[in-house]
Amino acid sequence: MKKVFTLCFLLLAATAFAKPPKNQYVRIKTGYGDCIIRLYNETPLHRDNFIKLTKQGFYNGTLFHRVIQNFMIQGGDPDSKDPVKAAPDMALGDGDVGYTVPAEFRDSIFHKRGVLAAARDDNPKKASSGCQFYIVEGRRFTPGRLDTLERTRLKGRKIPPSQREIYTTVGGVPHLDQNYTVYGEVINGIDMVDRIAAVKKDECDRPKSNVTMTVELLDKKECKQLDKLLGLAK
Repeated sequence: MKKVFTLCFLLLAATAFAKPPKNQYVRIKTGYGDCIIRLYNETPLHRDNFIKLTKQGFYNGTLFHRVIQNFMIQGGDPDSKDPVKAAPDMALGDGDVGYTVPAEFRDSIFHKRGVLAAARDDNPKKASSGCQFYIVEGRRFTPGRLDTLERTRLKGRKIPPSQREIYTTVGGVPHLDQNYTVYGEVINGIDMVDRIAAVKKDECDRPKSNVTMTVELLDKKECKQLDKLLGLAK
């Protein structure tokens, strides 16, 4: 009996002290494919809020209600689950959860192609919507175009050399940096974003055919496997 007790204790201790995954990953499923997103630990308020809503099933059945090719696809409006508010002749984008999330700008995190970022209204503190988000499709910029952006829309703010390289080779949306909080990135399935961004839409940039999503958290085992695959397990 003593040996059995000791074995059970050791098993429980091993489970309790097992290292959790370094990162949380989510899967977004649509009729245009799926993508997997790593949520950034550097933006814990946004990370935890997205995890909370996903656990609640909040995003399931919501739409990508605003899509602009070479820019981004936006979703997460709870009104898009309401058949009356989401009728074809109704505008979407004003639905929310009754709270905002404080901005979490980080110099090392920027609007490269594939990032997940928070939508917001025009509030002075640049606080994020409690639920609406967008995924950047973006486009590539020439060095000259980046120079022009620095002088005009960025009001003299310089884009770091490492980020300029990404914007000229991979692409993104540099004028949104330090204005909207980026809190994750697509690590698999970016073609889903491209397909959704290319759908036919109306004059308000809403897809003419609804693009419904389901969002789920990956379990610990899957997260650990992805951490290892991405070299983030150490």
